[in-house]
Amino acid sequence: MHLLKRAFTVSLFLAFVWTMQVSANELTQVEQKAAVCFGCHGDKGKSSNTQTPSLAAQQSVYTVNQLKAFKAGGRVNAIMQAQTASMSDEDINNYGAYFAVQLPPKASGDPALVQQGKSKATVCLGCHGSAGEGNGQFPRLGGQQPEYMIQQLSHFKSGARQNGAMQAIAGNLSEEDIKALAAFFGSL
Repeated sequence: MHLLKRAFTVSLFLAFVWTMQVSANELTQVEQKAAVCFGCHGDKGKSSNTQTPSLAAQQSVYTVNQLKAFKAGGRVNAIMQAQTASMSDEDINNYGAYFAVQLPPKASGDPALVQQGKSKATVCLGCHGSAGEGNGQFPRLGGQQPEYMIQQLSHFKSGARQNGAMQAIAGNLSEEDIKALAAFFGSL
């Protein structure tokens, strides 16, 4: 009985190690394919470009939804539409999962604006998480480049980017509010 129990334990351990190896190999393959994203979105999705979002630690569901929207033409950006045109659903899902497990970025912001933004962020935290970490279909805002956030909030406010709830919220923000919120979330 002891020998049988030991053989079972060893078999279970070997199966676990084999599964971990397959997962590590799959992650490496996805990372190699995702490297095309690094040129704009930074190494492992940590953007240092103020006009390009960080993908690292982004909600997988959000990333998948955005890639599908670019591919279908529901979200317009010539570069992203070209990149997603040949992506399979499996690629899109893999990219979402890959970027979701990366360490989160951290941008910086003007300390005075960060404090102003902190007092205005309450309305954002309900959907985007108590620390800006995102929540399923709602994106991670924490660590995004403030300039990118300003651009996106301005697009929601002008209607250039469509989303009813975000358009309503951004429509009530002043330029100073937008700058303060962007600084706050960038600092998280």
